Amino acid sequence: MNNTNQQVFIVDDEEDVRDSLKELVESIGIEACTFKNANEFLDAFNPDQSGCVLIDVRMPGMSGIDLQHKLKELEAGLPIIIITGHGDIPMAVQAMKEGAFEFLQKPFRDQDILDTITKALEKDRLNREKHKNAKNLQNRIDSLTARERQVVDLVLEGKANKVIARELDLSDRTIEIHRSHAMRKLQAHSVAELVKIMLSSQTN
Repeated sequence: MNNTNQQVFIVDDEEDVRDSLKELVESIGIEACTFKNANEFLDAFNPDQSGCVLIDVRMPGMSGIDLQHKLKELEAGLPIIIITGHGDIPMAVQAMKEGAFEFLQKPFRDQDILDTITKALEKDRLNREKHKNAKNLQNRIDSLTARERQVVDLVLEGKANKVIARELDLSDRTIEIHRSHAMRKLQAHSVAELVKIMLSSQTN
């Protein structure tokens, strides 16, 4: 699996279903890969790959629900679309409660599954963008020296440079330098931006 373009991963033990879904997905210009069982998919799984997974509930060996649990253990971020027969609806509902993106009951309309896939891919894109931004922010915070972080924390408490200087037994000018360096590293142009950045890091 490459990690550049979004892909739809189809896990179903029925060859006809796999082939028809692959053809349908690729008809709108999205790459699709098929797997005949859960283990085959897991062997090829790459957590960096962007996309979504279509999983049939009932498969020999590891079921679709078991595969969902395994992906959760692996902290895979791929949205999961459960494909279910009429008798599998209770299991599909349980899968939704455990974080599945959607479930579709067989037989489903082509447009319904394409709409669901499109929404799942957009969710995956937004999740990965959010994760990337959070990682970049944490890297900027980690680049602060111990003294710079100390000054930032005191600024967040609403303390002026002079007060911080007294508390740390440093000159006003030294505090100004540490604060300036910290603001530059964090890409903050004002105290308000600094507060927003640091609060954002605590919620990610």
